[in-house]
Amino acid sequence: MSKSNVSVTFMVLAVTFCVCLIVSNLMEIKTVDLGPLTITAGVIVFPISYIINDCIVEVYGFSKARLVIWLGFLMNLLVSLLLQVGIWLPGAESWEDQESMEVIFGAVPRIFVASFIAFLCGSMVNAYVMSRMKIASGGRNFSFRAILSTVFGEGVDSLIFFPIAFGGILAWSEIAALILTQTVLKTVYEILILPVTMRVVKFLRNREGGDVTDDPGMSYKWWKINA
Repeated sequence: MSKSNVSVTFMVLAVTFCVCLIVSNLMEIKTVDLGPLTITAGVIVFPISYIINDCIVEVYGFSKARLVIWLGFLMNLLVSLLLQVGIWLPGAESWEDQESMEVIFGAVPRIFVASFIAFLCGSMVNAYVMSRMKIASGGRNFSFRAILSTVFGEGVDSLIFFPIAFGGILAWSEIAALILTQTVLKTVYEILILPVTMRVVKFLRNREGGDVTDDPGMSYKWWKINA
């Protein structure tokens, strides 16, 4: 029986991707004033998942990135369900923080639904743009591809996430400001950390003995996890 092997390095990237995604979703319930700007606390962590996504597409190809994206979704679903079980469990007589727990983690299902749709669309768009541009450029211009794919991916993510997560809670003008601000900030984040990303990609190429350029005729359908 044949087995599909993955490297330890790839597994570490996949686990880190999932952890960053879960933590950022839990942090998204909090809005933070950054001078004149309003952002969510998750903006500190979430861009890391996009950077890992870029690295995986660049070194391992779109199919592996698609697998990790779906894995991130399933782990998010598991965490959301387990948190709800924790809320539903009857507390001990000494437990006095049930209301606080419900306020913080009770918002997670709505945040999760918004995050799932936005994350899935944004991450797939990011991976698709990276893959197609790598094919078109013959593997050159990684920096440009990483930045442009982030603009597309983060733009789609923010356009979907904030209306679903905060519609009816925040004013639409504030939601529009969050969409623009988060997209710009996350793209700037990508640019600032680009030297680190390039070093990581170089390390991965050396570690894995090269990288993958996708076949132009491959299937980019999101649901073909086993392709």
